[in-house]
Amino acid sequence: MLIKTFGSAVYGVEAITITIEVNWIATQGKDPMIVGLPDNAVKESLQRIESTFKTNGYSFPRTKVVVNLAPADIKKSGTAFDLPIALGILGASEQIENAEALSNYVIMGELSLDGEIRPIKGALPIAIQARKEGFTGLIVPRANAKEAGMVNNLQVYGVTHIKEVIDFFVNGEKGLEAIVVNTREEFFNSQYDFEIDFADVKGQENIKRALEIAAAGGHNAILIGPPGAGKTMLAKRLPTILPPLSLQEALETTKIHSVAG
Repeated sequence: MLIKTFGSAVYGVEAITITIEVNWIATQGKDPMIVGLPDNAVKESLQRIESTFKTNGYSFPRTKVVVNLAPADIKKSGTAFDLPIALGILGASEQIENAEALSNYVIMGELSLDGEIRPIKGALPIAIQARKEGFTGLIVPRANAKEAGMVNNLQVYGVTHIKEVIDFFVNGEKGLEAIVVNTREEFFNSQYDFEIDFADVKGQENIKRALEIAAAGGHNAILIGPPGAGKTMLAKRLPTILPPLSLQEALETTKIHSVAG
């Protein structure tokens, strides 16, 4: 049985949707394989998935399983594909009902050996791309749910264990509560929450004037000097004299933080 799930690969600060095709072939004695330019972390997902299945009462197919990550010419890296691959295998081996509904969601998460779901990087650009492509929702680790929930018009579900995701689909896409985030409040309240201030800096008049000019004119600035000269101190305080970010600027900045983890 062929099942499709969807994940996402992050390149720079943009995400590309990845189609995960899982085909269960009734051929004995064949090891499962992942194709489509996976790196070692993606290939190792099969060991994590097998342990997760055994711990939670599911069987890992002993017949041939082929997992294709498409587009096949884009390199796939990281452990965030564990969860969509695992769900695809369960669906292809007919161990969960309503497996067709898997294709309505982008699903991402790293699996531990007992089925717990660990955080990922890049949840925000993944959510933006999922909304752009018209998916019903996004399922991510709970630690990433608030970040992904900043994207409006997309149902975002945060989960901590693979059983929660399986039960969600078995019960007809019920049992999980979509997170609700007030995007404007989340962005704009934090913009004015500074524990430091540019006015704290004593002396350094030349560099302070240079940074003030850069801030006023929107110019680039680079700080060069020996350790302890005050470069980091000044750079950290520069945002306190800048005007507030627009919502779009705040979203772009947050995408960079999201990808960096």
